[in-house]
Amino acid sequence: MRTFTLFGLLALSLSVQANVYKWVDKDGKVHYSDKPQPNAEVVELKETSANQIRLDVPAAVPKADTQVEAIEYEITILTPEADETIRSNEGKFEVTATVTPEKPANALWVLRIDGKVWGDAMDVPLFRVSELDRGEHSIEVQLIARNGKPIASSGSRTLFLHRTSVLQQPKAVPVSGN
Repeated sequence: MRTFTLFGLLALSLSVQANVYKWVDKDGKVHYSDKPQPNAEVVELKETSANQIRLDVPAAVPKADTQVEAIEYEITILTPEADETIRSNEGKFEVTATVTPEKPANALWVLRIDGKVWGDAMDVPLFRVSELDRGEHSIEVQLIARNGKPIASSGSRTLFLHRTSVLQQPKAVPVSGN
């Protein structure tokens, strides 16, 4: 059985050798195909016409400077000021930042409050915070690549948020009786 299969494959490989046909269309373009076309002639292929690729290796390849200097980005929080007290019953305030040199086109801005990411990554360094609980908070602005890898980070900045609480009762103010 194996012998029969071997002879069958050998006969098949000999019959697979296809002819190449060449013809010129009405626009004068020369075409080649393995299927016969009207007015096509068989091209005789020579054994020396097989494709052989030979790469010439240059004698000396100049070495490129592979060290790329890393860019050091510096992020500065513009607002709020360090140790600023913000009075907002809704817990609202804005955080703005800037970076030098200019941020890469594919980078995004992230705000971290108390070490946790606040909101979505943004294309601009302007964050509107709302519904933040009262108290002391640390904020930090980061520049990240689209894959989430941090590029640069600002220093941590402390702020104090004051909100009126229902637990706070107005104090009675004595009325002077003059």
